Amino acid sequence: MSRDRKDTRLKTLEEYVKELSKTGKQLDVLKRVYSDSISKKIVLLDPSLPRDFIDYLGRGAYSLWLWTVATLVVTTIAAIVITSLIPGAIYIRYVLGSIAVLFLPGYVTVEALYPREEDLTPLERLALSIGLSLAIVPLIGLALNYTPWGIRLTPVTTVLAIYTIAVAIIASYRKYLELQKTL
Repeated sequence: MSRDRKDTRLKTLEEYVKELSKTGKQLDVLKRVYSDSISKKIVLLDPSLPRDFIDYLGRGAYSLWLWTVATLVVTTIAAIVITSLIPGAIYIRYVLGSIAVLFLPGYVTVEALYPREEDLTPLERLALSIGLSLAIVPLIGLALNYTPWGIRLTPVTTVLAIYTIAVAIIASYRKYLELQKTL
């Protein structure tokens, strides 16, 4: 569905393209639709929005980032287990561990704080993700230092995984609420 800012009547994207097709070639029409959506002259709406949060989580178009984060966390934990059994696979652990420590905690925090895509540019999201990770991980380590488990591989991995998944779910819920507001 598309909504023209001047005309508040809802039109399907197909109707909007047919209307524009009377004046130009197909490639020009597609460029116009793209530029109109970028400049906010029209608003493209999903005609079948998710009914509830569970439906939202099940649709890849909305929650692919969440499932990617969850997969990275699980893969990182698996890499830690595998490298204890196969010492030659340590480089996989280095790569995944770096992503899990230096990027993911900040990324999910940024997604929770700024659920709308328009709030930040991708470069701002990347910079804030790395910066927040560099702030969050030492705070988690400091908190772990005062627990009976201390700062060792297993507690740090466990707490970072729990933090990342929990904040990712919170961020996903906030994104769902923002999607509901667009109606």
